[in-house]
Amino acid sequence: MSYEIVAYQDKDHDKLVDIWHKAVVHTHTFLTENDIQFYHGIVKNGALKEVEIWVEMNGNTEPAGFIGLDGTKIEMLFVDPNYHGKGIGSRLINHAVKLKGRNLQVDVNEQNEGAYAFYKKIGFDQVGRSEIDSSGQPFPLLHLELKS
Repeated sequence: MSYEIVAYQDKDHDKLVDIWHKAVVHTHTFLTENDIQFYHGIVKNGALKEVEIWVEMNGNTEPAGFIGLDGTKIEMLFVDPNYHGKGIGSRLINHAVKLKGRNLQVDVNEQNEGAYAFYKKIGFDQVGRSEIDSSGQPFPLLHLELKS
């Protein structure tokens, strides 16, 4: 399958919000529907415009996944569940490394064991933990950094 990583374009906003929603429902099983709706509002109403977004397009030039960066911090990485296991997340992180260097950080929900395993496999190490997420919600975060 061919792929291309491109900068965020407004025309893809709703597709990226949809990818976010499908991925969260699929991977964040610890969230209630009310929790998902809370975060959905944040993502839909501006979160994508607050960070540097890079999108992997599938062979049909439709978004398949995206990464959001704030400097060297990965603020979001979501892949359409139909494309899980196809290397999109790894390619997006490699793209971030090319842009920002290997000094990347990311926070992962402690309950999202799949995401933690993914980042660990790529070379991230846990350097800290918080009891609440960045929205003040009671979802502990693991703070990870990419090993040099």
